[in-house]
Amino acid sequence: MIAPTLPIKIIFSHGKESGPWGSKIAALAQVAEQRGFSVHSIDYQDMMNPDQRVARLNALLDTENQPVILVGSSMGGYVSLVAASHPRVISAFLMAPALYMPGYQHQQYPLLGDRVTIVHGWQDDIVSPKVSVQYASESASTLHLITGDHRLNAVLPRLLALFGLFLDHSQAVEVDARI
Repeated sequence: MIAPTLPIKIIFSHGKESGPWGSKIAALAQVAEQRGFSVHSIDYQDMMNPDQRVARLNALLDTENQPVILVGSSMGGYVSLVAASHPRVISAFLMAPALYMPGYQHQQYPLLGDRVTIVHGWQDDIVSPKVSVQYASESASTLHLITGDHRLNAVLPRLLALFGLFLDHSQAVEVDARI
């Protein structure tokens, strides 16, 4: 018999110049809610320092009592990956993550294998897709390099489909772990 468990919560971390409920996060949240996940998006608009954002996310994770999936875009991808080794985190979905950036405190990241999925646009002129290739090759993470720019808004339907597949996989792995 499987013991009753708490539902998985998804925590979104937005990019440097966006907000907690921009169009991309709102669309991703809808995909998650349709699958029964609870969602929360952190507002980081009062801080530009990525490592202060990591501290805010870690403080929130310390208060959680349920499994968490982290989702981050650009600077939020960096924030999510740095925090992904927290014991409550079961997986992370990163979009054009700002990894290996000059001035960011962390230049080495937890190697979480297939617990991390990255989507990055080939035409990204803000954060090179090379950083996602580097991290994915170091960690054996799933990487989707797709036609698109940094924001990935022009390929939103494809991004949503990839996110749905990621959530289905994460949910199945979590259920298997509980058995």
